[in-house]
Formats: sequence, structure tokens, C-alpha cells
Amino acid sequence: QVRLEESGGGLVQPGGSLRLSCTASGSIFSINLMGWYRQAPGKERELVATITSGGNTNYADSVKGRFTISRDNAKNTVHLQMNSLNPEDTAVYYCNSYAAAAYDPLTSRSYWGQGTQVTVSS
Repeated sequence: QVRLEESGGGLVQPGGSLRLSCTASGSIFSINLMGWYRQAPGKERELVATITSGGNTNYADSVKGRFTISRDNAKNTVHLQMNSLNPEDTAVYYCNSYAAAAYDPLTSRSYWGQGTQVTVSS
């Protein structure tokens, strides 16, 4: 089993910054893709950014130039640096990992964290 634990959410004023972190733990064989999604009230969950084990990144258009995703493979950790935040960024942010557990190393599955609230408001 793979567990994801997020941290770093909170309340920030418009124009401010926050850094989210997510660490995967458990019986992990390998982790390929890690990323962040978000869900605002009344809206569907949407992709924010992803990063492969090789460091290739993908961003939603709405966050390009403001958010930066990074990863520490040795620590099974992914970070999301969020700058120039605006009220439209308010949402619950979820960490996602596409990983293979040690008990089934040939099968990768999608795992989700419990989510962390980010609120941008003055």
C-alpha cells in the first residue's frame, strides 16, 4: 500500500506565496508520475501540475509562470511552489502518485492524498 501525506496549505493574501509538500510512504516499489490536482467548491477536480521521475513537467495553463513543481526521488517527495496567488487559486489541493507497491511491482496504480486547503483572500 502507498500512502500520501500533504502539508503546507493555509490562508494567504492575493499576490502571496505558499509551498505545498507531499511525501509518499509505505511499501513502495517504484513511483513514476507525481502531481497536484485541485478542486474548488462546485467545480470538478482539475490538474495543476505533474512531474515524472525523470523530471519532465506539465502545467495547467492557468498556473504556468506562477507555480513550480519539483521532486526529490530519494525522499519520495513532491513540492508545489505557488507564487502570485489569486482568489481563483482557492481550492483543496490533492497530491497524486502513480506508483507500484512492493507486493505487486508490475502494476502501477493511482494514489491520492487526503487534500490540503489553500485559501487566497484579503
